[in-house]
Amino acid sequence: MLTFNHLAILANFAALCAAQSAITVNVNTKYQQIDGFGFSQAFGRASQFQSANASTQKQALDYLFSTTTGAGFSIIRNRIGSGGSGDSIEPNNPGSPSATPNYVWDNNDSGQVWFTKQAVSYGVKIIYADAWGAPGFMKTSGSDSSPGYLCGTTGHSCSSGDWRQAYANFLVQYVKYYASAGYTITHLGFLNEPDFQPSYSQMQISSNAQEAISFIPILYNTVKAAGLITKITCCDAVGWTDQSTYTTNLVNGGSTQYLSVITSHSYSADATSPLSQTTLPKWNTEGGPSTAFVTTWYGSGGTNEGFTWANKLAVAMVNAQLSAYLFWEGFEIQQSQSGSHLVDALDGKTATPSGIFWAFAMWSRYIRPGAHRVATTGSITNVIIGAFQNTDNSVIVVFTNSGTSAQSAKVSFTGFSPSSAAAYVTDNTHTFATTSSTLSGGAITVSVPSRGVVTVKLT
Repeated sequence: MLTFNHLAILANFAALCAAQSAITVNVNTKYQQIDGFGFSQAFGRASQFQSANASTQKQALDYLFSTTTGAGFSIIRNRIGSGGSGDSIEPNNPGSPSATPNYVWDNNDSGQVWFTKQAVSYGVKIIYADAWGAPGFMKTSGSDSSPGYLCGTTGHSCSSGDWRQAYANFLVQYVKYYASAGYTITHLGFLNEPDFQPSYSQMQISSNAQEAISFIPILYNTVKAAGLITKITCCDAVGWTDQSTYTTNLVNGGSTQYLSVITSHSYSADATSPLSQTTLPKWNTEGGPSTAFVTTWYGSGGTNEGFTWANKLAVAMVNAQLSAYLFWEGFEIQQSQSGSHLVDALDGKTATPSGIFWAFAMWSRYIRPGAHRVATTGSITNVIIGAFQNTDNSVIVVFTNSGTSAQSAKVSFTGFSPSSAAAYVTDNTHTFATTSSTLSGGAITVSVPSRGVVTVKLT
């Protein structure tokens, strides 16, 4: 005989089943390849990292690169300095574009050689070297920190001559120095925010990208002539709206045949929809809030909160179909006024991850380089669903719930038969914590909390 309690239990179970949303992951339909997630230690942050005490260093490195306890970041972005002595490998003007340059290499590169060594020791294989601009003497302004264009590019003649080949040689020499230290620069950029005029290293291009179009083939040929396999990127715009304009013009100018990646930052505009002008991979190579460093996951939806960035990542990787997403800086010491780094030793000793760090970790720990995003069908109110298959055939499904109530999903698979599953959750009360999941009949059932992220790994 059924009691009232039994009936209540059955009613609750029936309600739960009814509330479950059916999702199907089809690994036979593949979208963009994932290159990874990462960050930079530019402008002396690598040196600060190197100077930290051994315990703090180890804590921070484990947070950033460990695939078991940390975020497992797989891309680093180094800055190619152009600011003169102590910053640039060519601090002095040789006199003319055809004169023999006097390159200088200290095998340190503002701590970035040490930083690269640490990253590689954790398994990082993608090293992106990016110049903020050419040395000042190669620019129309004659100054590293003043707005200017590369001399010799379309529309910009200089009395000193055409410096395009000299700049290409400069960039290739930087790559060679790293090769001599035992590290392969896999990607090379020659611009940073060319649509912005800061008071530090910079170089501009016009909205029609004419300067980039006239330089890219020269850089490409110089890389090839040096016997390097380094891939060329463009253009690290301030935001994706400007980068879309650049990309259209690069395609029309025939430049994409020389490029391997389209790159942008997310300061003035996030990546929210695909750039369909080219099939080249797209990377968000820099982003961060202008507010303070906090460990908050969700409070008021602030720009420095973890869930804000969890949602940015979901939109970028799923809706905009990015292949990589990099934050600005990784580790700093006692810099709580800035939220543009992921880990801080707030007391000078103990590495503390931000809420944003954990947003990245929910993607980067288990979605590994070489994975492909795969198709999903079905939807859940206020939930973005991203599914990926790694090269080891494991499948990762990430649920990002921006709603005010929990949601339940039952996920089945086409072209994949899971034999094991593990689910992890981050929200206001959990940080990459194990959460319950049920694998039965080849389908997995999970609950996704309000303003939370659940990552499921299936093998």
